[in-house]
Amino acid sequence: MGRVDRLEAIREDVEACRRCPRLVAWRERVAAEPRASFAGEAYWGKPVPGFGDPDARILIVGLAPAAHGGNRTGRIFTGDRSGDFLFASLHATGLANQPRSVRRDDGLRLEGAYVAAVNRCAPPGNRPTPEERDNCLPFLAREIGALERLNVIVPLGAFAWDGTLRALAAVGCEVPRPRPPFGHGAEAGIGPYRVVGSFHPSQQNTFTGKLTPAMLRGVFERAIEAAGLPG
Repeated sequence: MGRVDRLEAIREDVEACRRCPRLVAWRERVAAEPRASFAGEAYWGKPVPGFGDPDARILIVGLAPAAHGGNRTGRIFTGDRSGDFLFASLHATGLANQPRSVRRDDGLRLEGAYVAAVNRCAPPGNRPTPEERDNCLPFLAREIGALERLNVIVPLGAFAWDGTLRALAAVGCEVPRPRPPFGHGAEAGIGPYRVVGSFHPSQQNTFTGKLTPAMLRGVFERAIEAAGLPG
């Protein structure tokens, strides 16, 4: 089975997953009670698969879909403020063909990059439990295995950094002890992969200036360099 077929099989398994009762109930409740600004819009209300270039050398890992972002649109980081910030940087560094994404069919294409998350259902308070994290991690591990040209992973935030290290251990990579600590711009070589950390583009970080556009672009510029992609 080629990488495109493997990624499609993962997508189908993600969308059908109902392993975490709390998350199933929450995502479906949010979908049934849309925010006033999205009244009348049909929510996705299911687990959200990864997406991007099957030939990606860079994998970007988030925490989970936003309740009124990916849980509404069906695509991770699409239709929310965090995604606006992320895709602007991906476009500025040549990894996306447009700087904004508002729905699944808006023409966004990633070039050399793939976007996924540790958890695929929107969690209450953006806080998955350890059990919910572990239930979902096999999807990320399978994506890492299916992306045959992958050599750089960019976790967005400490939760994604931890999840990435766990997924790499699951695919047989030896994770150093003590484990490499998370930080913005932190790097670790794990197996054949270079892991480059970034603060999450949440409004809590971007509105306070903890993460600026220049800081996020810098991480992607480093990822492009480490991946051997043209800058």
